[in-house]
Amino acid sequence: MKHDVTVEILKDIRTSVRDMSARIEQTNARVDQTNVELAAMREELSRRIVESEVRTATAITELAGSVRDVASLLRSQNDLRPRVERCESEIAELKKRPRRLK
Repeated sequence: MKHDVTVEILKDIRTSVRDMSARIEQTNARVDQTNVELAAMREELSRRIVESEVRTATAITELAGSVRDVASLLRSQNDLRPRVERCESEIAELKKRPRRLK
């Protein structure tokens, strides 16, 4: 009788090990699928990051060009400032002179 109980316990252990092995296989399959999905997601994110970096670099390049244009415009206006001030001074002097009648 003791022998029969031992055999039944061993059979239960064997069945439990088989069940556990099947569950481990299912878990491994889910982990493998998750790894595939993560790899695809990583590739997609990498692609999006590269696209974003290209857009950012393009925008920075365009902004740098605009800043150069504005700087050039300001320099040219600054170069004209003494001339404009002279002209304004001359106009003020002309306004002070008496007007001649024709």
